[in-house]
Amino acid sequence: MRFRGLALGLLAVNAMAASSFAAPVQTVFVIALENHNFTQPASSPSPEQILDNPAAPYVNSLITPGDPNATMTSYATNYQSANATHPSEPNYIYSEAGSNLGNLTDADASEANGNIYSVPHLTGLMQNQGISWKSYQEDIDMNFSTNSVLPQSQWTVPLISQSGINSGYTNPYNGSHQYNYGANHDPQVFFYDTNGPHSISHYAPLQQLATDLANNSVAQYNWITPDRYNDMHSSLASGFTYHGVRYTGDQAAVAQGDNFLAIVVPEIEASQAFKNHGLIVLWWDETEGGDSSAYTIPEIIISPDAKGNAYASPTYYTHASDLLTMEEIFQLRERLGVSGGTNSLADMIQAPLPTALPTQSR
Repeated sequence: MRFRGLALGLLAVNAMAASSFAAPVQTVFVIALENHNFTQPASSPSPEQILDNPAAPYVNSLITPGDPNATMTSYATNYQSANATHPSEPNYIYSEAGSNLGNLTDADASEANGNIYSVPHLTGLMQNQGISWKSYQEDIDMNFSTNSVLPQSQWTVPLISQSGINSGYTNPYNGSHQYNYGANHDPQVFFYDTNGPHSISHYAPLQQLATDLANNSVAQYNWITPDRYNDMHSSLASGFTYHGVRYTGDQAAVAQGDNFLAIVVPEIEASQAFKNHGLIVLWWDETEGGDSSAYTIPEIIISPDAKGNAYASPTYYTHASDLLTMEEIFQLRERLGVSGGTNSLADMIQAPLPTALPTQSR
C-alpha cells in the first residue's frame, strides 16, 4: 500500500508538471511589431487601433472568419499589457525572462547602461538543452551604399542601433532609402550568454530568412524583428502609399507594417518548416494610452495546428503567456519569471498534448 500511495503521489506530481499546451509544434516564428492597441476606448483616438483599421487590411483579413487568409489563424481578444511595462525595451526583455528585470529604458545593451543580464532566460535555456534559435534583424550586417548584405564572415552580434538615409539602399518592403535598426527591439542581446562573440551564429540579417526557409535550415525558434519602418513603429518621411491610398503619420506606420506582414507571412507559410507543424506568432510590444483592460494588444497565431478560421480566444493573456507557451512547446525545465502562473496560448491550438517533463519555477 505504501508503494501504491507513492506511485499515486508521483502521478499527481507529473500531472501538475504536464504541459497545458496542446500542440506538437516543431518550429516557431515570432514576428515582433510595435506600439498599437488591438482595441481601445473611443476617448483614445491616437494612435489608431488595429481592429478594423483601413490601413491594416492584411492583419484584419487574418482575423475575419471566412477570409482565405484566416484559414489557419486564431487570435486573442483579451491580451493585455504585461505589468504596465514601458517603454518598448522592457517588453522585449520580458519576452525572454518573464520580467522586465527592473529595466525602464530604451538604451542599447551595454555594461555602461547596466542592461545586460546573467539571469536564466528563454533562448539561454534553449541553448542549454540543445534547442536551436535564431534572431533575424532587419538593417543589420548591411552595406547600405551598395544595397548588399555583408559577407557572412563579417556578421556581428548587433548591439548598436543605427538609422539613416542612403541613396544606394532601397528597402525591399517599403521601397524607401531609409533604414532604422533598433537594438532595443532585439531581446536576446540583453543577456550575457546570448550576446557575446560566441553568439554570432545566432544572429542574421533579415535577408537571410528567405534563404533559410528555402533550404529548410531555419532554427527551431526564430525571432524576427523588422526595422522601425516596417514594424509599425515609425512612418517614412514621405509617407506611404498602400493599395492606392496615401497615408502619412501614424497611419503610414500601420500601413508599412501591414505591407511587411503581407509579404513575409506568406513566405513563411510556403516553407516546409511551417507546413510541418510550424507556428507563426504576430506579437506587439505594448499598449498605447493606457494599461487597463480597456486597452488590448493584438496577438495572432498562424499554424496548421491552430483552431483556425479566425478563432477568437477570450482567454486572458499577457507576454508571460507567450513565454509559457514556448517553455511548453520546447519542453524547457524551468518556468521563467511569472510565466508559471499564467495561461499559455493553448486555447488557440488544436492538437495532442506533448509529453510532460519535470519543471521548476525560477
